[in-house]
Amino acid sequence: MPAEWEPQAAIWLSWPHKRASWPGQFRPIPGVFAGIVAQISRFQRVRINCAAALQPRAKTLCARACADLARAGADFARVTFYDHPTNDAWCRDHGPIFVKNDRTGEVAVTDWVHNAWGGKYPPYDLDNTIPPLVARKLRLRRFENDMVLEGGSIDVNGAGLLLTSEQCLLNKNRNPHLTREQIEQNLRDYLGVKTILWLGDGIVGDDTDGHIDDLTRFYKPDGLITVVEPDKRDKNHAILAENTARLRAMRAPGGKPFDLVELPMPRPFAFKGQRVPASYANFLIINGAVLVPVFRQKKRDAQACAIIGSCFPGREIIPIDCYQLIWGLGTLHCISQQQPA
Repeated sequence: MPAEWEPQAAIWLSWPHKRASWPGQFRPIPGVFAGIVAQISRFQRVRINCAAALQPRAKTLCARACADLARAGADFARVTFYDHPTNDAWCRDHGPIFVKNDRTGEVAVTDWVHNAWGGKYPPYDLDNTIPPLVARKLRLRRFENDMVLEGGSIDVNGAGLLLTSEQCLLNKNRNPHLTREQIEQNLRDYLGVKTILWLGDGIVGDDTDGHIDDLTRFYKPDGLITVVEPDKRDKNHAILAENTARLRAMRAPGGKPFDLVELPMPRPFAFKGQRVPASYANFLIINGAVLVPVFRQKKRDAQACAIIGSCFPGREIIPIDCYQLIWGLGTLHCISQQQPA
């Protein structure tokens, strides 16, 4: 599995239509998606899973958003819709996880079981059809594994390391029949990694049981960005301090400590009394840019963009207002999946 900063052929999304994912707040969500599509189209192709009945409205919104950003290079001609019906919009977790053969350059699809984060949000039968549909449409080989795995639960450095969390991958609602060692071997066999690095728990409010893409991300083979919460009264403080201590004890491939960059958490906020898992670590790396989720917190948003920008010199840093999107309990990385070039 290539690192996210390696060249990409496209970003895959699944068009939002499930109102229950954003209860009482769905109306602006398709427009938010269209804006994200337009930003990505400035740099590369966008491929969207979308049932045929939803496509006319979706295409209208995306074409309009691209037209609004045309001066910045947005191009609706780079956007392709596929008649692939879904249950939900979280493509990172139900979409294919792509791998690439370093020797031949062949790109293939790995197809894992999706059970809607431990059976929390049925039905999810359509979401499970997305990897085979994509593989068939792109004429790529597909490697099937009966282990439950979501793309948001793992992050790789493209050089043999995979980062994940115990709260998610060892959760009894995922693979109760598998030991830690068996899970690790599946990851090695299907994603071409050598070493699995484990963090503990995820952030408060995360219904995915501790996805890594809200916690810690590789930004280079021996560098990690990790979220921290300095407020000792906040429930995330102890969780993130423990994870940071683990990261400091880990070693990069050469035996040295990782270059560790600390990223602040947004100030906590809630919808209808429910705290949302807002995290600046849910950024998306694309060709030539990084899309960063921001949450209408001017000072912290700017600080997060500056820190992430320092990790990706030469890439444009694009803040994306995710205040409404996060009510679905995920943002930019959760809705997307990169296809390597």
